[in-house]
Amino acid sequence: MPNSVSSARLAVAAAGVTVVLWASAFVSIRSAGSAYSPGALALGRLLAGALVLGAVLLARREGLPPRAAWPGILVSGLLWFGVYMVVLNWGEQEVDAGTAAMLVNIGPILIALLGARFLGERLPPRLLAGMAVSFAGAVAVGLSMSGEDGHASVLGVALCLLAAVAYAGGVVAQKPALAHASALQVTTFGCAIGAAACLPFAGQLVTEAARAPLSATANMVYLGVFPTALAFTTWAYALARTTAGRMGATTYAVPALVVLMAWALLGELPGALTLLGGALCLAGVAVSRSRPRESAVPVSGAGARLEESAGERRE
Repeated sequence: MPNSVSSARLAVAAAGVTVVLWASAFVSIRSAGSAYSPGALALGRLLAGALVLGAVLLARREGLPPRAAWPGILVSGLLWFGVYMVVLNWGEQEVDAGTAAMLVNIGPILIALLGARFLGERLPPRLLAGMAVSFAGAVAVGLSMSGEDGHASVLGVALCLLAAVAYAGGVVAQKPALAHASALQVTTFGCAIGAAACLPFAGQLVTEAARAPLSATANMVYLGVFPTALAFTTWAYALARTTAGRMGATTYAVPALVVLMAWALLGELPGALTLLGGALCLAGVAVSRSRPRESAVPVSGAGARLEESAGERRE
């Protein structure tokens, strides 16, 4: 029991590291995206991440993942590390940040549905309720960020929706791979596959890097080392210890953290609607991660076995 409790706490801590670093990525993308095109930025980020992950993998001598893990690694590498990063960068050039946030936040809902369909995961009422509250918060944050100058092209909307689908598909494909390989192996080779898929943008990356300001390049490297190499590894560690639906719901904390970081680092004072949306995002995550309280009345015999079985079904 102590080991299981310790493992659960580590998984929660790992998920926390992930959402904080993914939230910080929005600030860095804003800087790097002004000097790098979508494909070049994705490739540079993935190359930096793959180099760091590869070095750690060699130092730990973990080697190649088992054959059974490769289908999930391949699909998640292409969809999540490859398609998602490119089309999201592109989509945010076509729509305002608020619209992009609302559309991409369809992803956790798709993860829960795909997890139920392909992984046999249950959809507990608390998870569904928490996701509904968090999505309402994401919509509020998105509306507050759009403002009067917001714009949305058909192409931009389509790209953001494609990003959400790629994100969800990548997560669901990654989950079974983690049953056969470590979080580091799955992340390292997924990142390498994504980088390989983005190699057609190598020419753009070289050209743009030659004239990009140092701050933009530094932000691209930061994106590769921390929100990619570290955050995707802590994500995989936590995903291996819970359901895809619960992990997807956890990412609803990202919009709230972005609001706080923009306030602290960029001096962007959030409005009342933004603060309300952020609070709803965090409240929804808390609800989705919570578990039903155990009955305080002891039950024995067959009744105890029935109660235990019912508890397992609720989870």
